[in-house]
Amino acid sequence: MSAHGTPPGTGGSTSGGASTSTDVVHLDEGHHIGTGGLPARFPDPGLPPHIERLADRDAVAARRAERQVATLFGLSMLATLVFLVGYFAIDYTRGVFLPGIGYTNLLNVVLGVSMALSLFLIGAGAVHWAKTLMPDSEIVEERHPQRSDDASRTKAVDVILGGGDAAQLGRRPILKYSLGGALGLFALPFVVQVAGSLGNPTVAVRELGETIWDIAPGPDGKPGAPIRLFRDPEMTPIKVSDVTIGSVFHVMPETLKNSKHVLEDKGKAAVLLMRLAPTDFDPGAKGQKALSWGHDGIVAYSKLCTHVGCPVGLYEQTTHHLLCPCHQSTFDVTKDCEVIFGPAKRPLPQLKITVDDAGYLVAPEGFHEPVGPSYWER
Repeated sequence: MSAHGTPPGTGGSTSGGASTSTDVVHLDEGHHIGTGGLPARFPDPGLPPHIERLADRDAVAARRAERQVATLFGLSMLATLVFLVGYFAIDYTRGVFLPGIGYTNLLNVVLGVSMALSLFLIGAGAVHWAKTLMPDSEIVEERHPQRSDDASRTKAVDVILGGGDAAQLGRRPILKYSLGGALGLFALPFVVQVAGSLGNPTVAVRELGETIWDIAPGPDGKPGAPIRLFRDPEMTPIKVSDVTIGSVFHVMPETLKNSKHVLEDKGKAAVLLMRLAPTDFDPGAKGQKALSWGHDGIVAYSKLCTHVGCPVGLYEQTTHHLLCPCHQSTFDVTKDCEVIFGPAKRPLPQLKITVDDAGYLVAPEGFHEPVGPSYWER
């Protein structure tokens, strides 16, 4: 091995004098750090020359930039107003055809585009303001301990407090007012959406208490015809003879086929149907009520857990318990589905059923209480 670490037989050149891929090159060969090709300290390249902006040299250009920024903020306010008007004025069921997208909901398009424009124009105005009118000086600050001395801290506070003057808010009040208006209006869509989604509590309570199991009175004021129980999802009627002891049916009302809001109505109307021996019901008041609202041991209960509305779809035949798989709330069918375990605080509502002349199971009336989770107005 040579003095430079080259193994014997792998010389630094070939017979032609050209270096080979096995040559070992050392960066410090012939040099010493700080005295040769690698300096001990690189020179500070400094800052590039400062180029003044047009608004710094020309008052007319500065005023033009001011108007442009205020225009962007003003357009943002206009977009926010479009959002607010559209939220209340456009029917949420109305559609529109857009090239490249297809048929879509008009309200969603207007709300999305107007909110995006409102936020974009605020950002564009702020960037244009910073690029054209805010201070453009470049400052180099040496590194220092994280905790500055008291004088530096006081100076920093003064700088922050003087930021408004540096941004020319005092000299150009139109910027201050237009930015404040744009930001203030932009907050309203969020408030409107939150308030609108909560809805009218009175209406919400009434809607939770209504399902498509409810029977509208006839022209003479008398109750209408009972509603047949249909299998879900086959939507075929159920005879008493179809329901054997231990069997479970997922049930929907026959009126679902006439629904205009299928998903919403289906969610609230979901029912579990099962059959127990009449002697399995508890002899107490709850058990006898459940038995009397059914037919020969066939009972129907809302499928929506009274905890947070998960589907109660697990039936234990030996114990006659219904189990919610989400949080393990357990209901005893023999005692009118009272809660025996878990976070639910209220029994599952029972649907009264009977049999029509053709032998099909029907519901002569709707639920007597709202289905689903408990809420404060209950």
